[in-house]
Amino acid sequence: MNAGMPHYANYTREYFMPPEPCFDWVKKDYIDHAPNWCSVDLRDGNQALVVPMSLDEKIDFFRMLVSIGFKEIEIGFPAASETEFELARTLIEQDMIPEDVTIQVLTQAREHIIKKTFEALEGCKTPVIVHVYNSTSVAQREQVFHKDKEQIKNIAVTGAKLLKELTESEGHDNYRFEYSPESFTGTEPEYALEVCNAVLDVWKPTPARKAIINLPVTVEMSLPHVYASQVEYISKNLKYRDAVEVSLHPHNDRGTGVACAELGVLAGADRIEGTLFGNGERTGNVDLVTLAMNLFSHGVDPKLDFSNLPSVVELFERVTRMEVNPRSPYSGQLVFAAFSGSHQDAIAKGLKYREEKSPEYWSTPYLPIDPADVGRCYENDVIRINSQSGKGGIGYILEKNYGYVLPPKLREELSYTSKDASDHAHKELSPAEVNEIFHETFVNNETTLKLLDFHFTRDSENKAFKAFLTVKTGGEEQDAVGNGNGRLDAVCNALSKLGIRAHIATYSEHALETGSDSRAAAYVGIDDEDGAIIWGVGEHHDIITASILGLISAVNRQMS
Repeated sequence: MNAGMPHYANYTREYFMPPEPCFDWVKKDYIDHAPNWCSVDLRDGNQALVVPMSLDEKIDFFRMLVSIGFKEIEIGFPAASETEFELARTLIEQDMIPEDVTIQVLTQAREHIIKKTFEALEGCKTPVIVHVYNSTSVAQREQVFHKDKEQIKNIAVTGAKLLKELTESEGHDNYRFEYSPESFTGTEPEYALEVCNAVLDVWKPTPARKAIINLPVTVEMSLPHVYASQVEYISKNLKYRDAVEVSLHPHNDRGTGVACAELGVLAGADRIEGTLFGNGERTGNVDLVTLAMNLFSHGVDPKLDFSNLPSVVELFERVTRMEVNPRSPYSGQLVFAAFSGSHQDAIAKGLKYREEKSPEYWSTPYLPIDPADVGRCYENDVIRINSQSGKGGIGYILEKNYGYVLPPKLREELSYTSKDASDHAHKELSPAEVNEIFHETFVNNETTLKLLDFHFTRDSENKAFKAFLTVKTGGEEQDAVGNGNGRLDAVCNALSKLGIRAHIATYSEHALETGSDSRAAAYVGIDDEDGAIIWGVGEHHDIITASILGLISAVNRQMS
């Protein structure tokens, strides 16, 4: 071992596998319905902020959560601070809680805290979840509370009894109960089960008024499959199972909070508590946006609406003073962005295939979901141009933003020009900058040879064209006449009379808009003496003029 290296031997595994095999979750390959969601942004999320949200900001956040579709929202720990108490009173007294939304409040299993919590809820007519907890892990029992298992269980049972007594004595038939063995991941599963069942024996829940047993990953300690096995063990062995919602509350200390949540649902969980974008203590809570959109990407209705995700990001960043990571799944600014040429080409072809074939299911290379489904646009969010980009991306940008359908070889040449510009500037190019490079390099180029006037006549017998040109070159106006089978052929022959070689190798054209006054683009490739193709583009309301300007542009690029 190198000197100064951390001593990994100082760390040990502090989690426990269930006392019996619990691997039924392995047999499932997808989640077929959304769990019940509970946002804890206003509690776990808020307490993790450097500058906690103000009352007005919390209300803005609450309203956003309601608009997204959350039916259960933890509004805080009313006994913990005056601000959290005030939020509960404001929401209740100003009748801000929709009838179909359940607010949740958090309390420790301590008498004075529970009573303060009930004061905060006075007069609430909408459904309420009172969430009580106490720590049960080996580390907490030994190091913090200095209590044995029976004493720790007694804390939970005493708190559960007080919740029930206060609810019944005050006639709160709209209250439900939730219990969390905090630090569940460091607790022996059979002991956690014992405590949870003891609490349930106090509450005696029914299918009509279910209790919630919440199994928090207070600190992530194990691989996700261990947590799934622990959840399955509890789910299978809880008393009153048909009257209990098994809930998960994963944190992200090992970076696998999403995996823990998904495997936990496969293992029997009914409900998940988390936050938008994973905000929370330490490395954060589980990201509910990612979980919901993962379901969405498998064709499962997540029961949450993130169709305008950029607006959700905007409000979140404004009131939390945090930034959503640009690579955060689904919500980050760059998660749909393709800079690589090969990726851009595949995406552009995939989108074109979808447009032409209209397949029933979304299946596009490198895009797990349609960016439009979360309020993102292809033109600004998907194909992005920098020094790594390719011809497919360049072509896509110009076609979708400006209507140009470049021939493949012209796209390739423009891609080199654009990549070079990006490389030298050390920055990404916007669509407008790509269009500017395209025009400066290829479109209506009259740097040396300038078209002043032209007209045609046509022989009635052999149908040949005669072109009459007036051009300016070297500061002098010159006239030239040329014959040809077509108009551009005649123009080429007229230019040859001035000593200018112009042999057309390839040509295409299209309208840029619809209507009688629409512009047209003509793409002209001429070959030089070495056989290389030199491109010019003409743009004009008249297609014949656009064609000649395209030829002149190619000639000027050849002469430069």
